[in-house]
Amino acid sequence: MNLYPLGLRLAGRRVLVVGGGTVATRRVPALLDAGADVLVVSPELTPTLHGLVTAGRVDWRPRRFEPADLDGVWLAQVAVDDAAAAAEVSAAAEPRRVFCVRADDRTEATAWTPAVTRHGPVTVAVLGGGDPQRAVRVRDAIGQRLADGSIPVADPAPAPASAGSTTGRVVLIGAGPGDPELITVKGRRLLAEADVVVADRLVPGLLLDELPARVELIDAAKIPYGPAAAQEEINRILVDRARTGATVVRLKGGDPYVFGRGGEELLACVEAGVPVCVVPGVTSSIAAPAAAGVPVTHRGVAHEFTVVSGHLPPGHRLSLVDWPALARLRGTLVVLMGLKNLSAITDTLLTNGRSGDTPVAVVQEATTGAERALTSTLAAVAGDVVAAGLRPPAVVVVGDVVHALRPDAG
Repeated sequence: MNLYPLGLRLAGRRVLVVGGGTVATRRVPALLDAGADVLVVSPELTPTLHGLVTAGRVDWRPRRFEPADLDGVWLAQVAVDDAAAAAEVSAAAEPRRVFCVRADDRTEATAWTPAVTRHGPVTVAVLGGGDPQRAVRVRDAIGQRLADGSIPVADPAPAPASAGSTTGRVVLIGAGPGDPELITVKGRRLLAEADVVVADRLVPGLLLDELPARVELIDAAKIPYGPAAAQEEINRILVDRARTGATVVRLKGGDPYVFGRGGEELLACVEAGVPVCVVPGVTSSIAAPAAAGVPVTHRGVAHEFTVVSGHLPPGHRLSLVDWPALARLRGTLVVLMGLKNLSAITDTLLTNGRSGDTPVAVVQEATTGAERALTSTLAAVAGDVVAAGLRPPAVVVVGDVVHALRPDAG
């Protein structure tokens, strides 16, 4: 039997889902993403579906299916493994000319759900000729090629626009803590669409190696100004390149908004009338401890964690960190950019009441091949870091979570 492939525009149209178990839990999100008006009929629901009902995103009739449930429906999804119950829905849908997808028996269905992979605006749906496993294998192969960029999905680069126009856009992307595979799927897709990339020094180099030759790469670390002036120049580059019609990616290590000055860049684009969006990234404040086997929170050990910048020492006139208050906290303290000032930081924490026996972990270049880590105590860590020759970038973690997964440590 040959099938006729079709994309359905379901926005604002009612779709009936019969069943409230795991199959329905998998199917409903895609229907909601398509804008469908989803009605679920089932005596019981999974917690996930209950959450959608509570949030007002899904209608629920807590009972078994009745033929009247198909009134006004454009598509029915039968998500039960009871053949008799599924057949009842099919029988009621046929005279109403409602296409019916059946999870229990695809040969009795009037519509099949394909294996789907999505890559931004591109959706690939694969029908395996009656073999679902074949469809999944083909779908996964295509999805992998889309993800690694071997199948282009971006629109052709636009022609340069006239001066002062805003046909381009800026995308602020967090590249993650160092491992190139820790960039988000969306971040990697949008990076592949870039005409210009303005990159920080902590960006994974392999991501830059994959850029096509046509992409203009600007190393933000080499802009020849002081810190404040360099940021102004970065803002100017983002705006000016976008005004030529280009897609400009500002690629940052970690997350754009965690000490990444992404907020300043977004404001510059907004003030200039340039379209801008943000793709969050995996921040090293969580990823570096995790890579070293340290959870920033742990039941019975820490119910909070605080992330601070240590680029200025305690007592510096420009520092906004209340170090004495941090010393009194019982949770986890994560210090970024603090290696140079580690001795002053630990002295301040000790002076203000934090115990010298408090466990400390220091993780250098987390998630990369150059990763190194040591564990110590608050009283000794500054000296241990010097003795070990650890260097920036490094993340310092202070708190009992350092030994949470190794209770015999210390």
